[in-house]
Amino acid sequence: MQHFDVAVIGSGSGNSLIDERFSGLQVALIDDNEEFGGTCLNRGCIPTKMFVMPADHAVSPEEAARLGVQLRFEGADWPAIRDRIFGRIDPISLGGLGYRERSAEVTVFRSHASFVDAHTLQVGDTRITAEQIVIATGSRPRLLDVDVPEDLQTRIHTSDSIMRIDELPRRLIILGAGFIAAEFSHIFSGLGTDVTVIQRSEVVLRDEDEEISAAFAEALSARVNLRLNQEVDVVEHGADGGIQVVTTDRNGVEYVYFADAVLVATGRIRNSDSLNLEAAGVEVLRDGQVRVDAQQRTSVPHIWALGDVSSDYLLKHVANAEMRTVQHNLVADEGDLVTTDHRYVPHAVFSHPQIASVGATEQQLREWGTPYVAARQRYSDVAYGWALEDEGHFVKLLADPRNWRLLGAHIIGPQASTLIQPLIQGMSFGQSVPDMARGQYWIHPALPEVIENALLSLLETQKRQILDAE
Repeated sequence: MQHFDVAVIGSGSGNSLIDERFSGLQVALIDDNEEFGGTCLNRGCIPTKMFVMPADHAVSPEEAARLGVQLRFEGADWPAIRDRIFGRIDPISLGGLGYRERSAEVTVFRSHASFVDAHTLQVGDTRITAEQIVIATGSRPRLLDVDVPEDLQTRIHTSDSIMRIDELPRRLIILGAGFIAAEFSHIFSGLGTDVTVIQRSEVVLRDEDEEISAAFAEALSARVNLRLNQEVDVVEHGADGGIQVVTTDRNGVEYVYFADAVLVATGRIRNSDSLNLEAAGVEVLRDGQVRVDAQQRTSVPHIWALGDVSSDYLLKHVANAEMRTVQHNLVADEGDLVTTDHRYVPHAVFSHPQIASVGATEQQLREWGTPYVAARQRYSDVAYGWALEDEGHFVKLLADPRNWRLLGAHIIGPQASTLIQPLIQGMSFGQSVPDMARGQYWIHPALPEVIENALLSLLETQKRQILDAE
């Protein structure tokens, strides 16, 4: 039986942790996915953003028209877009695999792993042991929970498969209204597909601040057919040779929708269920989440976990941060272990419009009973917003009136994923609202002035509170 110093299950962020610090150690790298390198590279954040860019260009005639420029969208060459994207990504994936396979100190196993006991893994037909084990198996899309005729199943997609289809569908139904649905609704509607989004609840992007969610729902409904409060009952053949989806609303009323393809975007499942974690004594929480402490250690001291399989945040930048923690702790002395900072985790939705957020939402602060003040600043109130002829986009900031630290920041509009960064930095380094607003220059007339003005609005609230107290 082959023995290793470290065994890593998963080739996404788990692959990244193997660096020069592990020189002289024997490492097993195990992954049975078709593509090497994890979800983000092959089926997630990187290719989706590469599809978002052409969609952004495709919807630009509408933006240009407000500025007196006449552009025309004449269609999208889907195979060319797809092949350009995966023509870059697939060689990176293959190159990463080849690099690891050539390493004298890393043994790559392209088979499924499951625990036999706390130090032993069954990897395909091979059994190995390891001193320390890292679980970095990520997550997978949730599948459709209704029966589908066998000959239609190739047209029912998840985010894993939709980007590799051969042709742009004329009609697409997207089930769900989270961030994956939001991004793909922009990609496909922007490139010319007639998109219908069906959501079982009445809320779009339910984890966003309620004002952001409402504003995005309004923007989304202007571009796609948005249908809320409907459950899918039946997926069957349509009379025109396509797909017929039958739904029911809360009053029992049936609706019928027609499409050429269906994208299931109803959430993700953590990849812990096939690891036989019980045999290793690893504790698993609800929804398959592996329990870890702040040092990324599971309930078994020599077994670590990171990323989607164990994190509260299914985000690549969080997986990378947790990877760096595990990377250090695997080779550190017991008294020199580090922890992962999960205080201010940002996220962005690369749809149209963009959304970015960090910290608490207003509804969370109300639920927690936390004192707060809020400021809302429109893009259209700053000079660059005038240049954009912007309509409806804004920045919303939430601050603690007891110490004037930001509690949350939420942006909907162009460049949101970039504009959020100085606020993340200010929160992470403990800057107060006055320090952020007046402790630096803000370039005029650049779009970050909308952030400056939102901070200044919070300061006006502070001044009014001081005057009221006097």
